[in-house]
Amino acid sequence: MKTINSYLMLIASTILLFSCENHNIQLHTIINEDGSCVRQISYSNKMPKEMRDSLWNGKEGDSYPIPDNLNIDTYKKISTEIGKEDTVTSTFMKSFDSVQQMCKETPLQLNGKRLQSNATLEKHFRWFYTEYTFTETFRCLGDSFKLPVTNYADSATVNYWFTGQPNLIEGLSGAEAFEKMSQIETSINKWLNDNYFQICFDFIVSYYDSINNPPVNRERFIQLHDTLSTCIMKNDMNTFDEVDKSFKQFFHSDAYMPFFDENHRFCKELQEKIMSPWNIFMLLFSYTLQMPGKVVDTGIGTNKNGIIYYPITGERLIPKDYIIQATSQVTNIWAYVVTILIILLAIGSWLYRR
Repeated sequence: MKTINSYLMLIASTILLFSCENHNIQLHTIINEDGSCVRQISYSNKMPKEMRDSLWNGKEGDSYPIPDNLNIDTYKKISTEIGKEDTVTSTFMKSFDSVQQMCKETPLQLNGKRLQSNATLEKHFRWFYTEYTFTETFRCLGDSFKLPVTNYADSATVNYWFTGQPNLIEGLSGAEAFEKMSQIETSINKWLNDNYFQICFDFIVSYYDSINNPPVNRERFIQLHDTLSTCIMKNDMNTFDEVDKSFKQFFHSDAYMPFFDENHRFCKELQEKIMSPWNIFMLLFSYTLQMPGKVVDTGIGTNKNGIIYYPITGERLIPKDYIIQATSQVTNIWAYVVTILIILLAIGSWLYRR
C-alpha cells in the first residue's frame, strides 16, 4: 500500500481522477419572487459506445450512469445534450416551495451521504423596490479527519490555504511568497500524512485480536504509536512510502502484513476507511445562482449577466462552513405609479385652490 507523497500530488491525482469520471457537475439555483425556488443539476462525461449506438438508433439512452457524487432520485430529467468529442450532458430539475425544503434534498453527496446545507431567503419591502437576500451555508467537512488541521497551523493560515482568504501573501515579494507557501505546504503535508498514519494505526488496533503471533501485545503496540510514526517518516517529513515494509522493519515481523495485502479483507476495509476523508478532495462542482431582479451584492461570487458564479470544492469546506450569499432588488413599478399619482394629485389640488 502506497501513501500520498505530497499535497500537490494528492490534489493533482484526485482532480485527474475526478475529471476522468465525474467531471463538469453544475448546480444551478433559481430563486423566485414568491419565495419558491428551482434547483437544476447537470453533469457531463464521455459517452460510452453502447450509449452512442443507442442514440444513433433514436433511443434516449437513460442507462447512462449517474456520478457517485449525485443523489437525484427525486429530480426530473429535462434534457440530454451531446457536445464535442462525444460528451453527453444530462440535466435534471426539481421545484421547491421554499429554500429550506430545497436544502433537504441537496443533490450533492459525499461517501454516500448528502452534503448538509441550510438556506434562508429574506424579503424586505423598500417601497420603490423589494430586496431579496439569499444565503446558503454548506456544512464544514473538516471533522472527517481524525486529526484537526488547526493542530498544525493557525486558523488564518488554514483558511488561506483552503479558501484563499485572508490573503496572507499580500505585499510580499515573489521570493517571500514562495517561502511562506512552502512553509504552509509542509504543515499541510504533515497533517495529511499524520491522518493517514492515524487511520492505519487505529484500524490495526481495532483488529489486534485477529493478528497471528503479534510481536508485541496490544498495550505495547499503542505505547509505540509516536515511535512508530517517527520511524516511518524519518526519511522525509512529507512522505512515507510502503508502510508495510516500514512495519516489518520496525517490528522484525510479518504479523501486520494482512493489513497491507490488497487481497486480504483487512486491507480492502482499510482502504475504504482511508479513502473516506480523502474523497473530500475529489468534491468539485460549479455553483451558479439566479436571483430575482437586479443583483446588487454577490458576496464571494462573481456576477456575469445576472448569473452569479461561486467556486466550490471539498477543500473549501475543510476549515469552516462555506457561505453563499447574494442580494438583489426587484423594482416595484406600482410604487412609482402611486408616487407619481400622489404628486400629480398634490399639484392638482394646489392649482385648484389657486
